[in-house]
Order: sequence, then structure tokens, then C-alpha cells
Amino acid sequence: MVSSCCLDQLNLLSTDDFRLMNRIPRVMKVPGVTSQFEEDQQTTSLKRVIIVSNQLPLRASRDSVSNEWRFEFDENDLLAQLKDAFPPDTEVRYIGTLKADVDVADQDEVAQVLQEKFSCETIFLPVDMQNKFYHGFCKHYLWPLFHYMMPMTGSDGVRFDRSQWQAYVSANKIFADKVLEVTDRDDEDEDYVWVHDYHLMALPAFLRRRSNRVKLGFFLHSPFPSSDIYRTLPVRDDILRALLNCDLIGFHTFDYARHFLSSCRRILGLHSESNRGHIALEYYGRTVTIKILPAGIHMEQLESVMSEISTVRKAKELKKKYEGKIMMVGVDDLDLFKGITQKFSAMGELLETNQELRGKVVLIQITNPARSSGRDVQNVLDEANRIAKEVNKKYGETGYEPIVFIKGPVTTQEKLAYYAIAECCVITPVRDGMNLVPYKYTVCRQGCAVLDKALGVDENAIQKKSVILVSEFIGCSPSLSGAIRLNPWNISEMASAMYSAIDLPATEKHLRHEKHYKYISSHDVVYWARSFDQDLERACRDHYHKRYWRIGLGLAFRLVALEPNFRKLLGDTLNTAYKRTNSRLILLDYDGTMMPPTSVNKGPSHEVISVLNRLCDDPKNIVFIVSGRDRDTLSKWFSPCQKLGIAAEHGYFTRWTRDSPWETYRSMDLSWKEVVEPIMQLYMEATDGSCIENKESALVWHHQDADPDFGLSQAKELHDHLENVLANEPVVVKRGQQIVEVKPQGLNKGIVVENLISTMRSRYKSPDFLLCIGDDRSDEDMFESIARSSANPTLPTIAEIFACTVGQKPSMAKYYVDDIVEVIGLLRGIAEASVQPNLL
Repeated sequence: MVSSCCLDQLNLLSTDDFRLMNRIPRVMKVPGVTSQFEEDQQTTSLKRVIIVSNQLPLRASRDSVSNEWRFEFDENDLLAQLKDAFPPDTEVRYIGTLKADVDVADQDEVAQVLQEKFSCETIFLPVDMQNKFYHGFCKHYLWPLFHYMMPMTGSDGVRFDRSQWQAYVSANKIFADKVLEVTDRDDEDEDYVWVHDYHLMALPAFLRRRSNRVKLGFFLHSPFPSSDIYRTLPVRDDILRALLNCDLIGFHTFDYARHFLSSCRRILGLHSESNRGHIALEYYGRTVTIKILPAGIHMEQLESVMSEISTVRKAKELKKKYEGKIMMVGVDDLDLFKGITQKFSAMGELLETNQELRGKVVLIQITNPARSSGRDVQNVLDEANRIAKEVNKKYGETGYEPIVFIKGPVTTQEKLAYYAIAECCVITPVRDGMNLVPYKYTVCRQGCAVLDKALGVDENAIQKKSVILVSEFIGCSPSLSGAIRLNPWNISEMASAMYSAIDLPATEKHLRHEKHYKYISSHDVVYWARSFDQDLERACRDHYHKRYWRIGLGLAFRLVALEPNFRKLLGDTLNTAYKRTNSRLILLDYDGTMMPPTSVNKGPSHEVISVLNRLCDDPKNIVFIVSGRDRDTLSKWFSPCQKLGIAAEHGYFTRWTRDSPWETYRSMDLSWKEVVEPIMQLYMEATDGSCIENKESALVWHHQDADPDFGLSQAKELHDHLENVLANEPVVVKRGQQIVEVKPQGLNKGIVVENLISTMRSRYKSPDFLLCIGDDRSDEDMFESIARSSANPTLPTIAEIFACTVGQKPSMAKYYVDDIVEVIGLLRGIAEASVQPNLL
């Protein structure tokens, strides 16, 4: 059976930058038509944004008489509005499926029309795949899970179905193929791909596999659940790894981004960092930027529709109909997460506890048609109808219904008219992605000249007013700082919030409105699109400064970004240099280099001991283990290696052979340990799974077995605490991989390298071969010291230098190997070369 490591090796492809060389420039003469380069003409390139979504932002209908298809952009669709958000010199193309069933015979013709007239590339999925992909995995499994609904029993929802997941992956691959087809042009460097929503989270893996430098952004429009919920997903690793092939990943709120980062930390062991306001993850040498950016509305389009005759006419009609009434409005999709039944129950409680409002307050609830069918949607509708009927029967009277339940479709013009008349907007989903209804409501309450005139409003004399009641569980809530936030699960709180909104003084309503309108008008869809686009450009700046290697199969694929001079250390290269040299220094880290960090038994294997002894037996070699571990442990583990040198505790203690005495780096005052140990003890007791390692020269607090989030938080606090306490002590407080360490200043593995080389030059023969292998941050000090020494012209030159890190990651080393197995293989190879005759 082939191991996963071998499969990765079989799939390892070098991707040099030959595509960048000798590219034939082209020039645009007529929009959409390119010609070959002509003398004395300058090369021009048109920036192109390719928007990829499950469905195209189009309305499709078929004439019943002529049987011809008719298409138009759905101007209410946020993605359709993006075409107006970019500068005029940016071409916007769309990729997605149609919201209509097109006969196979008509598909080519329809695709041609949409490509030419709407800049849309159409994907037609097989019916069975579409049902399993969209209606199965997306809508009945992934969407509920991302909204915190887990299928505990068969009646709660659809459980994970492997065939639906496979359809999801297959559909994503088809989308990726279409993107590659569109970006296959000479000036593809000007293409920016922006993928939208949870339907296409596997797409980045397929796209990155075939295009190393594609400028790829992803935006999630739904919530991202907490890691506790997300980790129940059987394909959780696959989805995260696929998404991390993007350059930029966007979320509406910090909460959604925080949950994503927490999942990456708990599942993949990745840690994020913040740099100048930007959150980023380092993933195999690539930087994946995390963007928090609430979406906005199309201000110009909304103001234009407000001025239409049909909008004005409907607004006048509503004003007359509800004269003397306090109107509250809600507009929601018909699904189980929009909190419609809770809203109706709160309306009933409002009228029950405030009799003076009976006959005066009206809740207009408009529901958009459901996006998918199912028993859950019908149950929500039945429950909402029942509650509305009960409230209207109990508190209604002739000519008055407290709840007006309007089941769509309702035109955009009619909705805007309701917004313009309503004194309060009530949006109470129990969980939702963004929800732009409060934004639209605020703009409509601001009004426009035509609408104000028709309603008899003096726009100069009247202060605009609006009040928003919004659930704290939706994406727009953090942006609406003047809204009354509520918990939709608390019916009494909702009823009280409704009363507070009605009872607010006019000046307070005006101030809240002004605050919201100022934010909404400045953070519109143009701001959203251009801000994301600018960050995507910034995230892609280093694409052509690195070399890339492709590793892994399927959705486990990842692209490793390396510095141009960073290359794999091959056995043949190492053996050749080894054989032609006569004074060799071999420096080896232990944990993570000779022994897996996850191994329960931390001691060296028989194979490691055997290889080390064979290397030490060669009189031309000096071999050292350079480790952060204490000297007693290392002495015990490597007692079978008589000629092996050991540098323990990052070089604080050094000995050249088993029988030679330990040398101390320098005499140091370690009285600071009496201060540090009690502090670490407090954090160990407060952090389950943590422990303290007491070395002779250092103290280390470990939290690898603690809760990842809590351990990280405690490590940050402990680090800051110790830095304050030890500010005047000759020590350094360092945070490493799941540790906080306090050690003397100036003590690191780089000092070990310098001292060993200096001693060899003074006592023995100057080294002409140096092999140094390590895997973590402390080993970078060795690599840095080697680089510094080799660049110093005053020091004797070492002919053959091999600084090598374990794993493909950014490093000061010039070489890498993939894993510990390869480390042992290289050492075994040169050990065998020691006993072979030199034929050179």
C-alpha cells in the first residue's frame, strides 16, 4: 500500500517561472477583439474581475407564445450590483448557473447569448448532480449547519450523505474548469477571481492546483459557525484546506472571521497574526489574508427606484390607508431562521401588556418566496399563519388587523413604499448572514425630492426619523450602532423593544437615523467592492517573488510558496559533497528533526542511534545533537553514542563526547528563577493541560495539551506578565510553539554554531563541510548564524554548507526536506558513503 507521504512525492510538481518569460504582448483594438502586437503601439491590458457564484444574477423567463428566452439582470441581487461598483476601465464577467431549467438542445444558444450580451459564462450541471449539490448538500445540510442547526435526528434535517458531498466536489470542479477557461488569455495577470458563498468552498483547491498565481478571493455571505459546530462536519479538513488556497477570504463580521480562525487553529493547528490592521494566516509559505467587510447597498439604484411613479403611488396609498396608525415593517425570506414566528408572538405580547396600543400599532410582515422547498419551510409558514390569526382574532377589530401578513412576491417598488411609510423596521432572525433590509429602510426614510413632495413632506423643515429593531445574531447588527438590539429568543424582550421604539422621543429617532444614514451612504456596494478588490491586489503582490511547489491530492492539495533560492536537499548532492571533504561538522536538532513531536516515547529509536554511531565512527566527522532539552535527559537517551557531542538547553551546556566533561556557556545568575517559577505555577494551576519544565538554565511553560484558544490566551497573558516582572533582569521571555520560555540573554542555538566552528578552527582542522538540520524557530538561529558566517569575508570559507529545515516553509535555510523519514534517509546515505571508497 502506498503511503500518503509517497503519494505526496508522486504528486510533487515543480512550477518554475518560465511562463513569465517571453510573453507576446497584445493590444486591444476593439472591445472584445485582440490583435497581435504591432510596431509603435503600446501594450494595454484591461483589468478584469471574474465573479463566480452558484447562480448568475439574472432573471430568466420564457415567452409562452414565441417560446423565446428573455434575460435581464436582477438589480436586487448584490452580485449584479457589483458591475456598477468597479471603475469604468474594469471588465466584470460572471460565472454561474441559471435560475431556470433550459433544455439541453437550447443550452449552447442560451450560453452564447448570455456571454455576448451579459458577459455571463453559463454552467449547466446535470440534473442529478444539481439536485445532490444544491438542494441536497448545500441547502439541506451545509446551510442549516452554518446557521447552527444540527440534524440530531432524521426529522431535524438531512444528515451527511457521502454521495451529496461528492456531487458538491464535482460541481465545484466544473466551476473551476469554467474559470480556467475564461482566464486562459495572454494578459491573465490582470484577472481577479472573486468567488462567492458556501456553495463553492471547494473551488479554490481545483483552481489553485492548475493556476499557481491566480489572484483569488472568496467571500462568505452566510455566518461561519463556532468551531464546536463546524468540527462536527465530516469533511471539515477538506473545506478548510480548500479555502486556504485563496489569497483573501472575506466575512461580514468579526465573529464570523473569529470562528473561522478558531476552526483553523483547532483543526489544522494554524495561528493567525495581525499586522497593521490586517489579519493573516501563514499556510505553507503563503499568506492568506482575512478581511472583515460588511456588504453595502447600491445607493444610486435605490434612490432611482424610490423616485419611480409606481413607488410614489404606492407610498401615497399606504399613507392614506394607515393614517393615524404606527406602522412597523419587516421583510424576510420564508425560512426557519428568520424569526417570523417569534416576531408575531412578540407583537401579541406587546398588545397584551400595552392596551393603549391596540388599534394603533400595525406590523406589516412581507415574506419573500422560499429559496428551497421542504417540510421545514411549510412548518414555518403554518406556524406563522396560526400565530398571526390568533393575534388578529384576539386584538383586532373591524378595519384593524394588528399583523398584516403579506406572502410574496412583492415588487421592489412596493417594498420601498412600505419602508418609506413605516416608523420602525423590525428584523429578528435567529441567525442570518448580513441582511441589508435595515439599510434599505434607512435610505427610504431619508427619502428623496420626488417622494417627499408626493407625501407632502417639507424636506428642509422636517427632521428625518427612523428606528431599527435588529437581532443581535445577524451580520448587520454590529454596523448599526444606533439600533435597538434584541434577542429573538426572548419574546418579552422583543415586546419591550417594540414598545421602546414606539415611545422614543422624536429627537432621539432623528439622531439614530442620522447616524445610520451617514454610515450606510458611505459604506455602500461601491465601497464594499473596491475595498475588497484593493485588499486582493495587496494580498497578491508577492505572487511573482516566490517559487511554488504543488503537494497533495484532491482537496488536501496545497501550494507551497518558497523563496527563489530555496530548494530540496537531495541525497546525491549531499553525498557528493560529503565524499570530497575531510573535516565535517554535522549539527542536528532532535525534537521534530530526529523524532516526531507527536510521538509518546520521546527517546531516540534504535535506527537513530545506529545512524549516529556510524557517522561518529568516521574520524573526519564531528557530530552534535543541538537541543533545547536538559542535559540529563539527553545524556541518558544518547548514552550508547560514545563519540556524539551534545549541546543541551540551547547551548548552555556542551560536551564533545560521552566521556568528556560538560562545559558551561558562561557563569550566570539564575536567581530570577525564584521569581518566575511561582508565577508559572499559578498559570499552570489555572490552565488545565499545561505543565512546567524546569531546566538548569531556563523555565518553560508548556500548553500543547491545553484548550487551543484558552492556552493561547493564557500564554499571551503569561508572556506580558513575565516581561513586566523581569524588565530589569538579564533574561529574555520568548513565546514559541505552544510554550513560554524564560532563559538568559544571548543564549540560543546560533551561539552553539559559532562556538563549535571557532573551537574546531583552534583545536582541530577548520571545517570544509557543514550540515545543519532543524525544524523550528530555535533552529533558525543556527541557520542565521551560518548565513552570517559564510557572508563574512574575514572568516575562513567553508566549502560545502547545507543548512536544511524540515518541512517546506519560510526559513533562513537554503535547503529543505519534507519530513523526519527523509532526514534519517539522508543521514543513512552519508553514513554509508563513509564506509565506501572515494572514487573521485
